[in-house]
Amino acid sequence: MDISKSRAATQGGVSLARIDEIQAAETRDFRAARPKSEAAIGNGLAGFFGGVPMHWMKDWPTPFPILVERAKGATITDTDGNRLADFCLGDTGSMFGHSPEPVARAIRRQSRRGLTYMLPSEDALVLGGLLAERFGLPHWQIATTASDANRFALRVARAVTGRSRILVFNGCYHGAVDETFVRLFDGRPANKAGLAGEFRDLTQATRVVEFNDLAALAAELAHKDVACVITEPVLTNCCMVLPEPGFLEGVRRLTRDNGTLLLIDETHTISTGPGGYTGKHGLEPDLFVLGKPVAGGVPASVWGMSEAVASSFAEYNRTKEPGYSGIGTTLSANPLQFAAMRATLEEVMTEDNYAHMEKLAARLADGLEATIKRHGLPWHVARVGARVEFICAPGPLRNGSEASAAHAPELEAAIHVALVNRGVLIAPFHNMMLISPATKKRHVDRLIAAFDDIAVRLVA
Repeated sequence: MDISKSRAATQGGVSLARIDEIQAAETRDFRAARPKSEAAIGNGLAGFFGGVPMHWMKDWPTPFPILVERAKGATITDTDGNRLADFCLGDTGSMFGHSPEPVARAIRRQSRRGLTYMLPSEDALVLGGLLAERFGLPHWQIATTASDANRFALRVARAVTGRSRILVFNGCYHGAVDETFVRLFDGRPANKAGLAGEFRDLTQATRVVEFNDLAALAAELAHKDVACVITEPVLTNCCMVLPEPGFLEGVRRLTRDNGTLLLIDETHTISTGPGGYTGKHGLEPDLFVLGKPVAGGVPASVWGMSEAVASSFAEYNRTKEPGYSGIGTTLSANPLQFAAMRATLEEVMTEDNYAHMEKLAARLADGLEATIKRHGLPWHVARVGARVEFICAPGPLRNGSEASAAHAPELEAAIHVALVNRGVLIAPFHNMMLISPATKKRHVDRLIAAFDDIAVRLVA
């Protein structure tokens, strides 16, 4: 038998012919259940390039995007009346559920007082202290997206160190920050494939090494030209890669030894607990970024600085040439963000809610793992707090290269549509599932049962 041909004919241990068969059947069922959605959006939305308001909406594996009528708690209802247990939760933006009541109440209150005026409000008086207490760093700024926050924090890092380069881990994701789009191809750094309109060689500003490789990190930091290492504590916007024991401690030690700052981006790993992975595991970042769910669904992000970084940056500002710093946007730090963020930190991101999320996430992970084992699939499950992924390849994964090789796009797309047809929505990227405070045991059990039913069909 030609082994190479055999491997090419399968994905995740399932034949491509079987995957195609299931995809076709599930696509028919999806269309049949959504005639109103198909009539309204099946040929695209008028006036929008590509037929969607933001091109990511075309990345759903469904034949056309689901037209949402309403979302509340952990449930989405589409225009055809189909109800979905939502484990995508806006790809983390609604990680604490759709329209948490404390946040909705704060939005209603602030909407009567004005939405933006580039001045602080009463909520801002409280918010700074809440951020310092929750995340451990003393000095904070508000931005609108985590991409913005990461850009601004990296500017500060370069300003206070006088160094031009940053370092990322292969396979990382930090939003739309240009210089983080560097990857290793056959061991050599290069611009990430598929970038639109990129005219620069980003490797001139960025060093890149594999996650969990302290020796490679030490070698790159030894050049003494890296202002900042920017990393998630767990690689998440790929097939999830967990840090090996001692890795994050080694990153902290090596950055300090080489005069390099450490930026922890918790935008996805805030699923770990009220203080994120940083709080739970005692990490000591110089800079900290959190976006997406921090204001309960209202666009907002925060970035914090240690006392040493803030002091150095203040001195830099006293001596730099006058003019625009390149940090900040007009709609950042508006009173709607203050109100929603305060409500989220005080009433939504609570220990009790996280305990509920952790318990159900463990139930979900255990149920998925049991199904995988029962059907003899060469897959595994990864989890960081309330964030769970099933990965259609053996694991655990050690780095970004392994995570990239683990993707099974046709298989994952077929599973996604099949889950939707069984009343469950997961993220359109890398099989990510989130548990919110509004998620119920019945939602989790529905997902496990749907996953098992699909697995039966895949291995039939």
